[in-house]
Amino acid sequence: MSEEMIHRLMKMIDPILLDEGMECVDLEYRREARGWILRIYIDKEGRVTLDDCARINQKVGRTLDVENPIESPYHLEVSSPGLTRPLKTEKDFVRYQNRLVRVKTVEPIENQRQFKGRLLRVIDKGIEIEMDETIVHIPFQSIAKARLELEF
Repeated sequence: MSEEMIHRLMKMIDPILLDEGMECVDLEYRREARGWILRIYIDKEGRVTLDDCARINQKVGRTLDVENPIESPYHLEVSSPGLTRPLKTEKDFVRYQNRLVRVKTVEPIENQRQFKGRLLRVIDKGIEIEMDETIVHIPFQSIAKARLELEF
């Protein structure tokens, strides 16, 4: 899906989510066994319930039916990002400080591209992660993927 299409969809979806006190964490459009799927991951303070997903699915579905931004047939799914929620924005990193995270980088930093550790803080256009008593600074532009990790 093109950046332009993602931007168009977000402009339609964001007002609905904001009215409900939620945010879009991620958006996928992919071909699966049963056809094309538009999957929207939502989050809010506290936790997302099944009722939240059903309500947002109905509201977003009605809007997409009217606007018709995707011409080919697809199934709409609305879901919680789960316990291993992706971190995509600076706001996400600030919100989940002191949590365990896994980060993959575009290029190696200190000879590695995968990091798992405690997210200490957002600093100097990047994040600091503590791994085995070592603090690693990872610039935002170097982050390919980041997500929360389960803590036991």
